[in-house]
Amino acid sequence: MSKPTPHAPFEPRGVIPAVLLPFDAAHDIDEPAFRRHLNDVTATRGVAAIAVNGHSTEVSSCTLDERQRVLDIALDSVGDHTPVVAGVYADNTREAAALARAAERSGASALLVFAPNPFTGGASARPEMTLAFYREIAAASSLPLILFQFPMAGGLGTALPTLLRLADEVPTLRAVKDFSNHPVAAETQLRALRALPRPVNVLSSHSSWLLSALAFGADGILSGAGSVIPELHVALFEAMQRGDLAAARAVNDRIHPISDAFYSEPFLDMHNRMKEALVMLGRMASAHVRGPLLKPGASDLARIERALRAGGLLPPAH
Repeated sequence: MSKPTPHAPFEPRGVIPAVLLPFDAAHDIDEPAFRRHLNDVTATRGVAAIAVNGHSTEVSSCTLDERQRVLDIALDSVGDHTPVVAGVYADNTREAAALARAAERSGASALLVFAPNPFTGGASARPEMTLAFYREIAAASSLPLILFQFPMAGGLGTALPTLLRLADEVPTLRAVKDFSNHPVAAETQLRALRALPRPVNVLSSHSSWLLSALAFGADGILSGAGSVIPELHVALFEAMQRGDLAAARAVNDRIHPISDAFYSEPFLDMHNRMKEALVMLGRMASAHVRGPLLKPGASDLARIERALRAGGLLPPAH
């Protein structure tokens, strides 16, 4: 695979779909289907970049070699015209730094950094642990960093004082993918990041309330749902950018039933449901997922179909 043409320095903002990863019936990566999906998503006018090797590509079930292959396929397929954000998902700092180095060497435009799972044991009480983790990744790569902000209740979230220290001490921290899952916390964080001498962008991952997040002033959307409805995310973002609230509400009315179907309980089925939606839309031939994930049940599938019809992506049922 050839290395993609280098892009101008990437500023993480705008609509960045987190793409899905098709598997075949043997649960191996379906490369032709993945390439088609990448080209479908990036053909959408207004998509600023794509993200791989995160939750939407089932990163926890992929080996390190498979993650490199996913990144290589993405770069080879669309990297000449669309920046690719590479996920850094690891439970130890050494591996995270190695992933960061490899992604930059391969031609990624930015890194989406996930808090390691050991942080659930109380890292919020040890801010130096969080600071050291991100400092080492920043030392390993010069690429812009996007910090994945989780809800504080689960233990993976970064407390705002620590986040502000990171913004001050790690110059390559350029954005936060905000999934704080609380509107007050989201707005407080956004205002604090916006007020810094070197502001840090906020990319909303709140697919259930994107309109509100953009009204707060979010600089973009980074979401798995964007792999299915990139055109609606672009339309919503652009309407809010030009201050056309009526148009934004109309787009949001189409997004709402789809997001509700994707992100309803159990939450872990969200990307399974997105694959099923792409099958219904004729954009993916199958919706295989790796265990322990399972295919959604019949009632869930019916709900997804109704949501796609309500959002205007499928014709009304007769």
